[in-house]
Amino acid sequence: MTRSVLPRPPDPARGLVDELPEVFERFGRVQARRMFGGHGLFHEGHMLGLVAGGRVYLKTDAENRAQFQAKGLPPFAYARRGEMTATSYYEAPAEIFEDREEAARWATLAGGAVLRKASEPASKRKPATAKPPARKAAAKKKPPSAPR
Repeated sequence: MTRSVLPRPPDPARGLVDELPEVFERFGRVQARRMFGGHGLFHEGHMLGLVAGGRVYLKTDAENRAQFQAKGLPPFAYARRGEMTATSYYEAPAEIFEDREEAARWATLAGGAVLRKASEPASKRKPATAKPPARKAAAKKKPPSAPR
């Protein structure tokens, strides 16, 4: 009996993802990696953006977020425990696809947020998820050794 293998359905964001290295060419080399049902956008080992739902989102922080908000760009949000949770990634403006200089400018804003985050002391960073502390397994007690 032969087992049929069903082909993987096409990824609708794949064309968009394939286009991004060219879109950001004036900023520098950008690579996309599959993750969490979407793609992460990486530059020099740092994640500066993501692609989800056919949209590109770029990293923000307190220093650059107002520029995204001024254009009415929404944050990437996902459902967590039945509630929507917004992230620090905001949708990139549509102009990045028509104007390589604009794409480089917005990628530079995102790259700045990434570098500022990376330079923060670990104690200031918010943990990704609040996990309860790991419980240690009870140590096995060795029987006392007989005196010699």
